[in-house]
Amino acid sequence: MDYPESYELVFQAPAVEDDVVIVHRTERAGAGGYPVYEDESGIVRAEISDRGEVRMLASGGHQMLRTPMLARPLTP
Repeated sequence: MDYPESYELVFQAPAVEDDVVIVHRTERAGAGGYPVYEDESGIVRAEISDRGEVRMLASGGHQMLRTPMLARPLTP
């Protein structure tokens, strides 16, 4: 199956503009067998299914993971 190279993850931020993070596909797969995506810093990581379901993955200790309200595939 072909998966998008990149996604925009949109996180709802109270009292300010929504936070948008762009993640790119890595060579890794998550526990569900779907590709793992991460941002340029490697801090934001997510496994994204073929139906656009997002499972956030911890990249370090003491993270408080939030699920984005939207995952939009980016077209080249």
